[in-house]
Amino acid sequence: MIKYEKFILENGLRCIVHHDTTTPMVAFNILYDVGAKDEDPAQTGFAHLFEHLMFGGSVNIPDYDEPLQMAGGENNAYTTNDLTNYYIQLPAQNIETAFWLESDRMLSLAFGEKSLDVQRKVVCEEFKEHYINKPYGDTWKYLRELCYKQHPYQWMTIGKELSHIENAQLQDVKNFFFKHYRPSNAILCVAGNITTERVKELAEKWFGPIEAAVKYERNLPLEPLQQEARKQVVEKEVPVSVILKAYHIADRLNPDYYTADLITELFSGGQSSRLYQSLVKEKQLFSQIDCYHTGSVEKGLLVIEGKILPHVKPEDADHAIQVEVHKLIDTTIEAAELEKVKNKIESMICFEDLSLLNRANNLAFYELLGDAEKMNQEFANYNKVTAAEIQAQARIIFDEKNSNTLYYLSKK
Repeated sequence: MIKYEKFILENGLRCIVHHDTTTPMVAFNILYDVGAKDEDPAQTGFAHLFEHLMFGGSVNIPDYDEPLQMAGGENNAYTTNDLTNYYIQLPAQNIETAFWLESDRMLSLAFGEKSLDVQRKVVCEEFKEHYINKPYGDTWKYLRELCYKQHPYQWMTIGKELSHIENAQLQDVKNFFFKHYRPSNAILCVAGNITTERVKELAEKWFGPIEAAVKYERNLPLEPLQQEARKQVVEKEVPVSVILKAYHIADRLNPDYYTADLITELFSGGQSSRLYQSLVKEKQLFSQIDCYHTGSVEKGLLVIEGKILPHVKPEDADHAIQVEVHKLIDTTIEAAELEKVKNKIESMICFEDLSLLNRANNLAFYELLGDAEKMNQEFANYNKVTAAEIQAQARIIFDEKNSNTLYYLSKK
């Protein structure tokens, strides 16, 4: 049970405090409720661009990293399709440095053509290095566009096209910032050896004066129910052929999300899992096979991804996957197998909570989902899922009309 306290500033900033006296450190996490899904389809990649711009200096602090390093701190950030998260870890006695730095970034970045030009070039190089020139780098570009026809999950966090970042203008960037990087669109979590009273004092001092602004109201296009199986074949200069099969699953707040997650563990939770035992070890069709889901806040994807051995036809590999899927649907899951995957998930949750930074990150994330208390209910949600519910959900998920198959083949 993770204990915490919450309060909200007048400008709408939601604050969470997790008190832990066993550490001399403090984790400072600020989560903005903006991700790639909130971008204009003609100007994608902005959320990720901002992850870089936020380190380029703010209105009163030209260099973000130097004062943090002087205070014994370290920081990083990440962007997803759903959110943007910035985090700092530093000694508790220097916590005000984190408040000072992050509040100034929220107040306003030091917008300028030079800063934009530098970060634009960095992001463009990242796009080329990881998504154009890297083997398999564009796999998810094809898969997302195959699976999503309306919802903005159809593009990657880095952006839909390189040109969107290359052509980003300063005014467009400013508009994006002042729309999304506001107190009412953010959640602050401070975890470690610090009291709620001290966090309140510092939050009021540093974040309180920032103007509230109008809360961004999300109104995204819904993805229509998929009515037919989709398939795409691409050939690339890659070492081995890969098959990816993606299926739409429930959103993060739906109880069926936990069922889908358990299915991924049954299929791919280590070398004793079903897909590895059958398709790698026994039938020797794949060198590697995984089953995972995107963990999206809105309706995400369950994906089966395998590297096909050179002597195997993609169609045969595909058929073998479907055989395993039908086994799950048609055969009762033994109690011992289900208990094993639930025990693994419980240990993963417990292990993750050992990290102070993870606790701060997760409390902010569950508050984003509606209430930080959901963090303490996670394992109970998994534990209540029955074998019959897994089979019933498997029938829905693995319906052929819900399938998206990508053959990413090595050129002969």
